[in-house]
Amino acid sequence: MTDDPTADPAHGTADGTAAAKPAEPTCPVCREIVYPGYVFCENCGHKLGDPPPGEPGESAAPREGATIRQSSASLARRRAAASGARPCPECGGAAIDADGYCERCGLRQPAERDHIEIGLPAAGADANGSGALVAAGASDRGKRYSRNEDALALAAHAAGVVAVVSDGVGSSQRPDEASRTAADTAAAELAALLDAGRDPEDATRSAALKAAGAVAALAASPSEAPSCTYVSAVTRGGALTVGWVGDSRAYWLSADGGGTAETGREDTRPDATRPDGLGPDDTEPATGDTEPSTGDMAELGASRQLTEDDSWAAIMVAQGALTEAEAEAHPNAHVITAWLGADAGEVRPHVATFRPTGPGTLLVCSDGLWNYFPAAADLASLLGGPGGGPAEPAQEPAQEPAAATSEAPEGGAGGGPEGEPAGGERPDPAADPLGAARTLVRHALDAGGRDNITVAVIPFPSPPVPPRTHPESTEQHR
Repeated sequence: MTDDPTADPAHGTADGTAAAKPAEPTCPVCREIVYPGYVFCENCGHKLGDPPPGEPGESAAPREGATIRQSSASLARRRAAASGARPCPECGGAAIDADGYCERCGLRQPAERDHIEIGLPAAGADANGSGALVAAGASDRGKRYSRNEDALALAAHAAGVVAVVSDGVGSSQRPDEASRTAADTAAAELAALLDAGRDPEDATRSAALKAAGAVAALAASPSEAPSCTYVSAVTRGGALTVGWVGDSRAYWLSADGGGTAETGREDTRPDATRPDGLGPDDTEPATGDTEPSTGDMAELGASRQLTEDDSWAAIMVAQGALTEAEAEAHPNAHVITAWLGADAGEVRPHVATFRPTGPGTLLVCSDGLWNYFPAAADLASLLGGPGGGPAEPAQEPAQEPAAATSEAPEGGAGGGPEGEPAGGERPDPAADPLGAARTLVRHALDAGGRDNITVAVIPFPSPPVPPRTHPESTEQHR
């Protein structure tokens, strides 16, 4: 900017003629602005100074070395840097629309939530984050969808670990906000209640209901209600407590490799393992015990699923109307019957507690993993330790209907976990929970990756945990 009035066209020049701002030079072919000293146009590669193709003096066949094809990214990146915006990694353009797409080349821009890895350090771990982990998790948007609508949160409490996984319902509004709100709210509430001495089952139920309220509060109206599934897991003393609403799952993967026990049948159902005779939907007063009694809890030996899906398929199997294979092959297989959200009605979380008889891994995951590896034995075989071995993924899941599914909208291909073990290596979760989480995500991606994939891995028994800090979650940039 200048204070010289002769620079203003309204005032004219010193000799009385009208002043005009000189036009910026442009490429004669593509009309992109060029700058003094440039030999070639950075947009189309035309050699500046040469006439446009087809004009007199230009031969029909291009001369060797007369023109080059050059990306316009460098010029656009300089402009973006000058404006303070993050440029598109493909073309360097600075104009990114509200949905995250470059307005110049159309590329969807990478998001912080596309791939997340988090870990909880054990007591005595190095300040730089190296050393043993008491739990770890990974979340990836997969290969099909444009964003990650799953969420993950991990937290340490005074006597163990909390993990929460939530899967946004793709047919709802802003499912990514719903899942993140549920995971972060519940993890913080669980850790606080457990540190205050609340019974794990009571804390699990209270945290799920608080998460449900937080998700419901996101809704502008019942017809525009963000919604999600929910599953949590708590370790405390010699017991594990899980809570869930929807079809996100928790598994016990035994380190002994001694076969599997299937859930959802007769007396192995999580709902039937309550030592006090209460069903999972019955209320109970807080006990205030600082350590849960494990005397009458259901014992965990072989690998098994700890939760039961709130889904159409689970109902059909329970009623004997379809076999498990028939139900999973049905188009309605992944229609859920319970979820968190303003349109969910009364939320009644399922809660169950177990006592492992030996070491193993508590796995919490979204259906992006278990769609391919639904059996506990298959999941255990993907990881190291006794009894491990290659598992074949289930057939590609059927297309899910739009109504009441934990599915995300269409999108582009996802990336993969960075630093995952090479080849067929199978990390031992007890020694490397983050490596185990990466491996499970990688297997789901290799099997098709058609959904968002989220896993939390908690070795059991856990090494000592440090004093509790804020929960680690997918809300944080990593």
